[in-house]
Amino acid sequence: MAEDRLISPAETDDDAAVERSLRPSALADFPGQPRVRENLAIAIEAAKKRGDALDHQLLYGPPGLGKTTLANIVAHEMGVSIRTTSGPAIERPGDLAAILTNLKQHDILFIDEIHRLSLAVEEILYPAMEDFALDLVIGKGPGARSVRLNMPKFTLIGATTRYAMVSAPMRDRFGSVYRLDFYDAETLATIINRSASILGVCLPEDAAMEIASRSRGTPRIANRLLRRVRDFAEVRTDGKVTLEGTREALALLEIDALGLDDSDRSVLRAIIHKFNGGPVGLETIAASISEEADTIMDVYEPFLLQCGFLHRTPRGRVATAAAYRHLGLEPPRSAPMGQQQAGLWDEADGAEA
Repeated sequence: MAEDRLISPAETDDDAAVERSLRPSALADFPGQPRVRENLAIAIEAAKKRGDALDHQLLYGPPGLGKTTLANIVAHEMGVSIRTTSGPAIERPGDLAAILTNLKQHDILFIDEIHRLSLAVEEILYPAMEDFALDLVIGKGPGARSVRLNMPKFTLIGATTRYAMVSAPMRDRFGSVYRLDFYDAETLATIINRSASILGVCLPEDAAMEIASRSRGTPRIANRLLRRVRDFAEVRTDGKVTLEGTREALALLEIDALGLDDSDRSVLRAIIHKFNGGPVGLETIAASISEEADTIMDVYEPFLLQCGFLHRTPRGRVATAAAYRHLGLEPPRSAPMGQQQAGLWDEADGAEA
């Protein structure tokens, strides 16, 4: 399963138990995302000076970048309680009404994957966000009547990995919208060192940078790889973590220097070896490696595109010259016709830039 990959940014049950102990509780301890952090700090300080609830906040970006952590930090900085749920968990309007009526003044409601709320639930949420009121219908048929219940002022923090799927009426009701970006290696190394100290692991700086460089810009993956390196050290090197041991552990896990695993490489190999580098259709790639087309598009492709190893064209997927080099292959001197038409080959390989 794609979700079971070691470098998948999706949270696993194992992650959930450990991450709670690794998450910072203050903005000052949260590394990375400087723009988001500074804006949140200003908003929190202003709300506390006014004695008011914080405006509703929407956080979006790829999984594993700290959306849940930031929501809990905001609650801690505001000195209020936080109620956590997710879009799929709120199946009926009554479920949301039960949550909202239990909130206290200035409390925070955190809804993860908010884009997966049903329309009926969203319509209950709109007046709650705007007017701090809950509109309920009592009874059925001709005798039904609408009742409005006033609520204490609260803050909704929504998180989503698919911003475009959040409905326009919902997006318009948030006071601030922040995108979380991937982390650079130096920031990830800071996160890894902090996690290592909490886990009681003596981690050299060069080993921390090695893990960071293979973590795909994602703290969740970085912490997961740190735990696997710790396990390797405990079994093979009497608990001592070294750069050589870290590289050996990650090689054993088949994670290369850029953070690609064997599943990523199998996609590239299929395009290069079976289809002469492309262009080739998504369904054809999926059939050639016995994988679902949606899994390739949603799980494997984003990072390959980010690395510049893959291009999407109207005619299909194309492996770039960089993909050949990463796999230790010599790029063709001239690109296939489909790649030339798309202008995907670089000048160093004697074709179109």
